[in-house]
Formats: sequence, C-alpha cells, structure tokens
Amino acid sequence: MDQVSQTSIPCTLMRGGTSKGPFFVASDLPSDVELRDRVLLAVMGSPDVRQIDGIGGADPLTSKVAIVSRSAQPGIDVDYLFAQVSVDRPLVDVTPTCGNMLAGVGPFAIERGLVVPRDPVTPVRIYMVNTANVAIAHVPTTSGVVSYEGQATIAGVPGTSAAIRIDFLDTAGAVCGALLPTGRSLDELDGMKATLIDNGMPVALLRAEHFGKSGYETPAELDADKNFKARLEEIRIIAGERMGLGDVRAKVVPKMTLIAPPQSGGHVATRTFIPHKCHAAIGVLGAVTVGTACVLPGSVARGIVSIPEGPMKRISVEHPSGEFSLEIEVEEGSGGLKVVRSSLIRTARALFRGEVLVPANIWGGVARELSAVNPRALERG
Repeated sequence: MDQVSQTSIPCTLMRGGTSKGPFFVASDLPSDVELRDRVLLAVMGSPDVRQIDGIGGADPLTSKVAIVSRSAQPGIDVDYLFAQVSVDRPLVDVTPTCGNMLAGVGPFAIERGLVVPRDPVTPVRIYMVNTANVAIAHVPTTSGVVSYEGQATIAGVPGTSAAIRIDFLDTAGAVCGALLPTGRSLDELDGMKATLIDNGMPVALLRAEHFGKSGYETPAELDADKNFKARLEEIRIIAGERMGLGDVRAKVVPKMTLIAPPQSGGHVATRTFIPHKCHAAIGVLGAVTVGTACVLPGSVARGIVSIPEGPMKRISVEHPSGEFSLEIEVEEGSGGLKVVRSSLIRTARALFRGEVLVPANIWGGVARELSAVNPRALERG
C-alpha cells in the first residue's frame, strides 16, 4: 500500500444552531476509541490555535464533531455521540453533549438514509449517548426532502432558515445524576454564592456583581481580564468537585455562567464560559439549564428574574449576541420542582458533503481502508 496516501472518510460539514463541525456516520470511523480520537484530532487540525492543518475553525464553537448511527434501542431512531475537540490541546472530550450540534442530527440522519422522512415534518427521536437522554427533533421535510429554507431566526446566525423544534425529555441530572447535584438550590464556593445545576448540561451560575462585573461586558472584555479569569477557574474547580465531576481542569464542564438583571426585555442576562473562553452566545443545553435555575425557588437567580406564572414557563435568556427563548414545563411534587419537558427552536444547514482526508501517520504510517479500522464501515446506510 502507498506509504504516503491519506485515508478518506465520508463526512458532512454542518452548521447546527450557532456551532459548526463535521458529522460522521459512526461506522465510517474507527471503532477503537483511542484511534478514533486521534483521527478526530487530525481531522480538526488540533492541537494548534489556528487548526491550520485541519477543518476546525480555531474556536471551541467550530471545533465540534457529531457521530451518528442507527439506534438499536426501541423507540429511538438514531444515537448521537458528541465530541468536543480542543483547539490547542490533544484532547477529545465526550463528557457533555451539545444541543446546537444536535439541531443538525435530524437532517443529517435523514439525508444519510438512517431515518425515513415524512411529509411535511419528520420527528427524529435521538438518543444522546453522552448524557443518556432523549430528544425529539422535528425536521421540516417537504415531499420527503429536508428543507433548510424558512423564516426562523436565531441570534448569532445571519439570515433565516427552516425552524427545527427540539423537545428535550428527562434531561435533569444528565451528567451529574441529579438536577441539583449537591441537593441544594444555593451553595457557597469559597465565599461565592452559586447554584450548581444540571438539566442537560452541568452549569455553575453566579452573579456577575460578585466578581465586580456588570454582566453586560463584551466577551472580549471579560476574556482580557486575566485576574478575573483566574478567579473564575478557581471557583470552577471547586464547583466540579461539588457536582461529582472530579478534577475538571482537563474537562469542559461545568460551564460557568454569570447572570445579571435583563437589559433587553428578557428574563436574565448571561455571560457563559466554555469553560475558559467567554461564549459569543450561549449553548442550547446551557440555556436550558440556566432557564431551569431561574425558575427554581431559592436559586442564585432569585431577585434577578421575574418568573412567569403557571406550569409552562416561557423564559428569554439574553446573551452577548441576542436572546434564547425557551419553554420549560414543570410540575410541583412532594420532592420539589420537577422538569417535565424543555423545548426550543434551532436551525441547521448542511454546508458541504464529501470526504475528509486523514494523514497516513495517524494509522502508523500507512493509509487504511475504512473496513480495516471498523468492520461495520461496509454496512453504513
């Protein structure tokens, strides 16, 4: 075999919500996890701050990967494994999931033949492997073809697109095992009051004013304050331990969200760190978790947020580039507040389909046939 050849792997580059990255059918990647991660690092061009030798976008929001397969679970269409590929470190983290990339899973699965489309909307039941939760993506499929054109807008994405409604089911405690990992709606971390919560994404919420911030700074302004960033990381490490996540210095969770009173007609203003860089917006499941904290009695958000009445809470989460609208359905029970369902609107678009090329040295100097690294490669849909 040619020693200088590269291995080609089919993929689709997609925008999912406000994130972007390659989508793969699982059988097109190595089944060995260590080899798979080396392949993903090579695909994205990591570790390198520019990701110049790969297709990554040199930003955490564009250094993401979705791995999709037909599901063997009853009532589930596809399994979705999310991988956050570090830009500047040789790290592939599959601890959290990503709700933005999730928006692209339904369209990708339909277009790759993993799900049979319906007319005019195809509900795709998705098992989120990272967190063992289920989401239903309602994908517009006019005449059985994925429709990307529509009138929906989301902050952080120019123009309009077809709306994809996503319903999250039973996401409470997805990573930490409980909605409130410490059993409390308010904790103190080295003198800082915080709400440690997981409704699909582990998040530590703190008031911006406790760090001497307004909560309305730009991401660049916050990222430029090194003393603040160092203090935030100290608190994040403590939060990770309290939430049962262990030593989180090499993990992307928990996310850190600073909150402040709303500025633009929403319910709460946010600045979120993922985990060391301030997000230009806010992640999908991060927003769901922040919104959930806002409706919890006694949380750090109380006194900042005015909560709508009734079991269906419509919450607007402001962020640096706009706002995120959520619907959170809750029930009051003997054990306290229970989140029944969280819904939101996202958009997605396939950007290109083709093959990504992986250097031979990833495979030990010899280019490989897909069937040699994953016996299921020849069975892909």
